[in-house]
Amino acid sequence: MTTEQLVVGFGERRYRLHRPWGTMPDQVKLAGLSKGAVDSEGCLYICQRTNPPIIVLDPNGKFLRSFGDGMIVDSHGIFITDDDRVLVVDRDGHQVIGFDKQGKPLFTLGDREHPKYQAPFNHPTDIAVGSNGTMYVSDGYGNSCVHQFSADGDLIRSWGGLGRGPGEFMVPHGIGVLPDGRVIVSDRENNRIQVFDSEGSYLTEWGNFHKPMDIFVDHDLVYVSDQIPRVTALRHDGTIVGTCKPVPVRPHGVRGDKDGNIYFIEATTSTITKIVPIP
Repeated sequence: MTTEQLVVGFGERRYRLHRPWGTMPDQVKLAGLSKGAVDSEGCLYICQRTNPPIIVLDPNGKFLRSFGDGMIVDSHGIFITDDDRVLVVDRDGHQVIGFDKQGKPLFTLGDREHPKYQAPFNHPTDIAVGSNGTMYVSDGYGNSCVHQFSADGDLIRSWGGLGRGPGEFMVPHGIGVLPDGRVIVSDRENNRIQVFDSEGSYLTEWGNFHKPMDIFVDHDLVYVSDQIPRVTALRHDGTIVGTCKPVPVRPHGVRGDKDGNIYFIEATTSTITKIVPIP
């Protein structure tokens, strides 16, 4: 049986599985994949922890371009805004770097030479952007907090701290913003998703995860990947719609496009998996 014959689902939604997905030229090798994001044209941008740091594939999986050599030390998280700015979290470079779609650098947040305790940044992990342009960065390996920035890049506030209580983190690893402005954070080593208002006040948490890795917020569902390995689809109130195991090990990154396709970025196997809705 080929992977194209495999079907996975979330509740009533069924998908055809394609693995591995994407074609690379001989000179580009996939190694240490991390997370992905999709632009307005449906192109998939992949982070990897080697050169080239960012790889771009068209909607059919054809290699288009790469960028970030010499600028990104360790690409770990990525988010693409509605106006197609590509925001890359450089974990070991202690920065967020903004690019245009062609890889031209636009701005940076953080100081590469001066990682800071409980201040931006100390091995950050991921970034998400709200509808008003506000940026939220999970600062997860050296710190245990979330930083909120204005659309212009000014630091507004930080919250969190090391621990297991409400509002505390043990490796905040992925982050997303719901349409109503709530911020959700995958608190990996605490096996939960924490939910905050737009100003960082703790609201609640969602459980039943094993080391949640990444978050993708769609218009009606939230997808969370964890290390079971499993992906869980939830409504925006935290109600579970369904679960599946679309990859063999550790779906480190999860992201979807406007057509309902969902991509899984596998760090352990350096493989991209795509699932396509079945009408």
